[in-house]
Amino acid sequence: MNPRLLGIFLMIGAFSLFALLDSTAKYLSHSVATQAIVFFRYGFSLVIVGLVVWRQGGLKFLNTEHLPLQLTRGLLLLVSTGTNFTAVKYLQLAQTSSISFSNPLWVCALSPFLLGERVGPRRWAAVVIGFIGVLVIIRPGTASFHWAMLLSVVCALSAALYQIATRKVGRSDHALTSLLYVSISGTAGALPFAPIDWVTPAWWAWLLLVLAALYGSVGHLMLTQAHRLAPAPVLAPFVYTQIISMIIIGYVVFGDVPDVATLLGALVVVASGLYVFYREQQLKLAESAAAPVD
Repeated sequence: MNPRLLGIFLMIGAFSLFALLDSTAKYLSHSVATQAIVFFRYGFSLVIVGLVVWRQGGLKFLNTEHLPLQLTRGLLLLVSTGTNFTAVKYLQLAQTSSISFSNPLWVCALSPFLLGERVGPRRWAAVVIGFIGVLVIIRPGTASFHWAMLLSVVCALSAALYQIATRKVGRSDHALTSLLYVSISGTAGALPFAPIDWVTPAWWAWLLLVLAALYGSVGHLMLTQAHRLAPAPVLAPFVYTQIISMIIIGYVVFGDVPDVATLLGALVVVASGLYVFYREQQLKLAESAAAPVD
């Protein structure tokens, strides 16, 4: 199979697994405390990743040039996971995923301050329009507003900071090293909160908790492999296939139907995110050709 095509399939598969992860967390949230779900998502993931690391060479993957940043990455993703799992308990999957798609807008807005990158007026305009799309979804001050929507915003912001940190460590650390430290930080950070409101899960809930960890771990491995097989510009649009999975699962499993405002806001956010990514690629091409940039 063509490597680029395989990379696209892996990308779609990864974000389908992330959709299954969110839907599993939503389903479990009515019988298991959210903080326990988060802990087991990372705890079981640590076991899975640990087995993969052991088979690939063991302790060498603990070597990193960015230990504090690796641990911080894990905590940022933990915050993103915790806020997201709490939000899906109260909101439709389509709502949480639509707001989370503002992630690349946050990355773009924060990159001048955290990465020293220049953002031109076109991308700033796309960021502003994208955040207007988020407001259309949230609709603050109306009857449709729910406080959990703010958790989805925090989730997107935390994920953006995680992604920025990943850019830095990815220049020198192996992908398995980064995944291992995420699992270690997430498990350690979630452990103190796991006993709060503890209820021993039923047998079927244990099964779903293990599946949630598998969805997350395998999804991240597929995502890494996809980027090895195909360039980012080819893969980027397929990130947004997740919303299709979210809408389908939300309807089939929970009977949720997103309203017009959510779909409209999602369209604006997705279009803005795609434009930001497209513009970044155009600027990289212009810089490589020593051409003027915006």
